[in-house]
Amino acid sequence: MSETIHIYHTNDLHSHFTNWPQIKSFLAERKRWHEEEGDVCLILDIGDHVDRSHPYTEGTGGKGNVQLLNEAQYDAVTIGNNEGITLSKEELADLYVQADFKVVVSNLFDLRGNRPQWAKPYHIIRTTNGKRIGLVGATAEFTPFYHKLGWRLTDAKESIIQAVKEIEEHTDLIICLSHLGIKEDELLADLCPQINIILGAHTHHVFHEGKWQGDTLLGAAGKFGVYVGHIAVAEAFEKTTAQLVEVSRLREEQEGFDERLIEQGKIQMNELVFHSDKTLKAEWFKDSELATLFGQALIEFTEADCALFNAGIFMEDMAKGAMTRYNFHQMLPHPINPCLVELSGAELKEIYLQSLNSEWPQLELKGMGFRGAVFGKMIHLNMEIINHRFYINGQLAVHDQTYRLVTLDMLTFGYFFPSLKRAAKTYFMPEFLRDVFSEYFHSKALK
Repeated sequence: MSETIHIYHTNDLHSHFTNWPQIKSFLAERKRWHEEEGDVCLILDIGDHVDRSHPYTEGTGGKGNVQLLNEAQYDAVTIGNNEGITLSKEELADLYVQADFKVVVSNLFDLRGNRPQWAKPYHIIRTTNGKRIGLVGATAEFTPFYHKLGWRLTDAKESIIQAVKEIEEHTDLIICLSHLGIKEDELLADLCPQINIILGAHTHHVFHEGKWQGDTLLGAAGKFGVYVGHIAVAEAFEKTTAQLVEVSRLREEQEGFDERLIEQGKIQMNELVFHSDKTLKAEWFKDSELATLFGQALIEFTEADCALFNAGIFMEDMAKGAMTRYNFHQMLPHPINPCLVELSGAELKEIYLQSLNSEWPQLELKGMGFRGAVFGKMIHLNMEIINHRFYINGQLAVHDQTYRLVTLDMLTFGYFFPSLKRAAKTYFMPEFLRDVFSEYFHSKALK
C-alpha cells in the first residue's frame, strides 16, 4: 500500500502568538486526517519560534514556546539565531529539556568541540510502510555572538553536507531544516543535490508553491505565523507539491489567547526593580531625561567614554511608582546587546557627523533586533561639536587618540555606520539593553 508523506512547516514565528491557536488546531486536524488515510504527517519548525520581545517568552525563558510546540505535536525543529544568541548558554542548554520533539542542528558545539546533548546532527524517521525520512539542519552563522556566549559554530553548509553523507545510504527522502536564509539555501541545493527538500527561514521569504532549485524543492513560509507550509510527497518524488496555507482564512480559535500569554509573562516578571519618584517620558524625536539616564547606564556598565544610540528604542515611558522587570521589558523589548567600539578621535568625529542624518529619525526600521516603530533621533552623550571642534567629555578630541564608544549592536552591523562594522568591538552578552538599564536603577536604589 502506497503512502503520501505530508510535511507541515513553520518558521520565524518570533513569538507572534495571535495565530497560534489556529495553527495548532489546523495541524491537529490535518494530522488526524492523514493518519486515518494511512499517510505520514510530519510537523517541523525551522527556527526563531522564540523571541524575547514577547513577555511570555521572556518570562518563561523560552520554555513556554517549547510547551506550545509540544502541544501542537511537532516532530522536529532547528534553532534560529533568536534561540541561539538571545539566550545565555545556560538558558539554551536548558531550553529543550522537556521537548517532546527532536532538535536537529549540525553546526553547534561548545568551546571544547562537544555537541550539546539536546542537539542532533540528523534524525531518521521510519514510516509504517518502511520509508526512511532523514532530517538534517543547521542555523545561521552568527559566529562572534555564539563564541561570546560560549558556543562554537562551524560552517553551516559543510555541516549539513557531512550529515547528508552519513545518512544518504540509509534514507529514501532527505529534508533539510535550514535557518540560513534564501541565498544560502539556493547555494546548498546546488552543492548537495542529494537533499530532496530544503525548508527555509531566517530571511522571512515566501514560496507560495515552493521553488525548484535543480532537483531540490525549496519551501518557505514567511514570518509571524501568517502561513503554514504544506509539502506532499507521493510515492514518486516527482509528484511532490507545495503550497502555503493562509492562517487568517482558518476558523478562529480561542479569542484573547495572546493576551492571556502576555498576562502570564507579566506575572513571571513581577519582580520589583525600584520605585521611580517621577515619570520620565519616552521621546523619539528629541533629547530627554530618560535617554540621558539610559546613556549614563551604558557608559557606567561598559566604562566607555561616550555613548551613541537612537531614541526610537524607548517604547514606553518610565512611569512614576513601582518599576518591575515587566515594566523594563515593555520599555525596552528589543533583543539588543550593548557594544563597545574602539575608535580614534578622527573616526569618532566622522561617526558623529554621519549620525546627524536628517532622514534617519523617521525611518521605519524592521529587523536587526529592533522591535520598535521608528528609528528616532540619534542621542549623543559625552560628545558634541562646538564651533566646528569635536569634544569628548568636555575635552577637545585628539585626532589619533583611541576612545571607547558604547552603542547598540544593531548599529555595528554596517547598515548605518560601515566603519563600525570594521572597527574593534566588544559585544556584551547575554545582557540586553533592559538588563543594563534596570540594573543601573536597582544598584542606585541599594546605595
